Amino acid sequence: MKETIIGAMTALITPFKNGEVDHNQYAKLIERQIKNGIDAVVPVGTTGESATLSHAEHKACIETAVAVCKGTNVKVVAGAGSNATHEAVDLARFAQQAGADAILSVCPYYNKPTQEGIFRHYKAIAESVEIPVMLYNVPGRTALDIAPDTVFRLFDEVPNIYAVKEATGSMERTLMLKAKRPLLAVISGDDAINYPIMATGGDGCISVTSNLLPNRIADLIHSAREEDYASAKAISDELYDLNKVLFIESNPIPIKAAMYIAGLLETLEYRLPLVPPSAEHMRQIETVIKQYEIPGL
Repeated sequence: MKETIIGAMTALITPFKNGEVDHNQYAKLIERQIKNGIDAVVPVGTTGESATLSHAEHKACIETAVAVCKGTNVKVVAGAGSNATHEAVDLARFAQQAGADAILSVCPYYNKPTQEGIFRHYKAIAESVEIPVMLYNVPGRTALDIAPDTVFRLFDEVPNIYAVKEATGSMERTLMLKAKRPLLAVISGDDAINYPIMATGGDGCISVTSNLLPNRIADLIHSAREEDYASAKAISDELYDLNKVLFIESNPIPIKAAMYIAGLLETLEYRLPLVPPSAEHMRQIETVIKQYEIPGL
């Protein structure tokens, strides 16, 4: 039986102050996640602006997340991907050494490898560590889809590959993955369809929205896992407007703006080429988040 980390997980934003990672604020944000019922945090993924962090900053964020979650029931699924296999292996080994419970590894971007190349890439990463490995399929970012047959091959042949974060936006893909490999953990990577993915056999989510409302995302996922689908759908309906506005511009631009408006961030900073939302979108974000009761730090 493969070791699994599933449930309600948060794709953590990375706070900056004067151009540097603000680890004090980062720790407070993670503590807030713990207090509000999240099962795992995911540092330095797409939402954490990993693409513009140095490797030293990336590793420091993993260390902070591990330190804050130590002694709690909240797991750390560390972002540890790259389009260069040797870099991904280095990050994966570091994450394990730092005490992460699992890693999330994005499909190699830009290079456009074949499916055989994707298979060998992930096999090399997984064999370099002992902790569980979650594949991250996000074609909108990588320009490449991890084909289902490649997912099945990796799941069947590599003992510590246990899950795929599906951010294709396709419900049919989730249905097919679970039909063909019921023990493969399928994790929603699109907040708008967290509920339908859970209702058709999904195992959890890695959420952007839970940066703002960890309690409600946790309630949604936990209700679905307990087969209380009426409650889960009610929460999904409640979050519809928020899920929509948080993707009005490229992630993580809107979620960081929302957190700043809500008083959860001291400064609103991004790494270029990301910039703050337009004035019009900032107003829309502010209007929408007034509908919700946002837990403080």
